[in-house]
Amino acid sequence: MAEDKKAVAKKKRPTALKRDIQNAKKCVHNKAFKSKVRTALRSFEDAVTKKQPSKESLDLVYSLMDKGVKTGIFKQNKANRVKSRLTKRAFAATA
Repeated sequence: MAEDKKAVAKKKRPTALKRDIQNAKKCVHNKAFKSKVRTALRSFEDAVTKKQPSKESLDLVYSLMDKGVKTGIFKQNKANRVKSRLTKRAFAATA
C-alpha cells in the first residue's frame, strides 16, 4: 500500500501555479535589469580607461543601482559599495 501512495503525485494548487508564473516573469525582469546595470558599468569603465569619465555615465549607474535597491533586486550594501568604488575610480582618472 505504501508503494501506491508514492506513485501518485500531488497536484499543484492554482495558487502555486500562479506563483510559479509570477516568479518566472519576475526572473526575466530582474535578469534584464541586471543586464542593463552591467552595460552601464561597462560603459563607465570604458570611459575611465580612456581617461574621460563623464558625470552622466556615473549618474546613470547611481540611478540604476538605487532603482535596483528600491525594487529589491540589489541589497543596499552592494549598491553603496559599487557606487563608492566607481566614485573612487572616477576621481582617480581625473586626477
